[in-house]
Amino acid sequence: MTGKTQQSNIVLVTGPSGAGRSTAINVFEDMGFETIDNMPLSLLPDLLSGQTNGRQIALGVDIRTRDFSVGSVLDIHEEIKHIEGFDSTILFLDCDTDALVRRYSETRRRHPLTPDETPKFGIEREKKILSTLRLRADVLIETTNLSPHDLKQELKNWYGDADAKHLAITLHSFSYKRGTPRGIDMIYDCRFLNNPFWDKSLRIMDGTDKEVVDYVKSDIRFDEFFERLLGMCEFLLPAYIDEGKAHFSLGFGCTGGQHRSVCIAEVLGKSLADSGWHVSIRHRELERQ
Repeated sequence: MTGKTQQSNIVLVTGPSGAGRSTAINVFEDMGFETIDNMPLSLLPDLLSGQTNGRQIALGVDIRTRDFSVGSVLDIHEEIKHIEGFDSTILFLDCDTDALVRRYSETRRRHPLTPDETPKFGIEREKKILSTLRLRADVLIETTNLSPHDLKQELKNWYGDADAKHLAITLHSFSYKRGTPRGIDMIYDCRFLNNPFWDKSLRIMDGTDKEVVDYVKSDIRFDEFFERLLGMCEFLLPAYIDEGKAHFSLGFGCTGGQHRSVCIAEVLGKSLADSGWHVSIRHRELERQ
């Protein structure tokens, strides 16, 4: 009997120049990944052809990559996920503008988008270009206050040696008005819960505020819904690890993407994290503000 094919995991490492992508690529290499930085995206299909069993690959991509565009990165991300035996995650390393300006000043390097201007102009332009990619990232790591050692530890937490609960889980909240996010593995509709929007004192708040959380939890259907939701996660997540998945994403939608979906993502994220899972939470509509 032949053994089960192990899934190969591709991590697309991106973010603004100076945010730590090169450091991350070195960390992935130390962890045993096959690493390639700034390979032309058009060559990726050739890289993924042939023997795929269990290959762990980290690819560095940014605005200096030949034929780079946000659309091409997202298209490739989706294509990889549809290739049998492969899974793909987008890792976005971000950093605030002032910290990036300081880093460029300390290294005396020129920004690739504005070699003849001050780095700040290039940084702001690049952040604008990458904003959609940031919203679509599976894992977001803010490096502003991280030392190289701290970043190394953070990456090991997400992508280090697999154990019984090593699966990168991303929870997304969103508004159905803006459509469902692409690339979500499973979506739950939270519009059946009481809507804090109709309480004027809660309208300007969001699902990260205690008052909103308490309001949503006061719905008589909340406890049973959440118990079933958590139970489903506890049942499915180990099964996805057995299938070789490196990342699993759940989406939670409501009307405005500000209250109920945010609340459920936050409460579930805390429960999963308390149980030892590695969880990242993305609030699409809040991040757009």
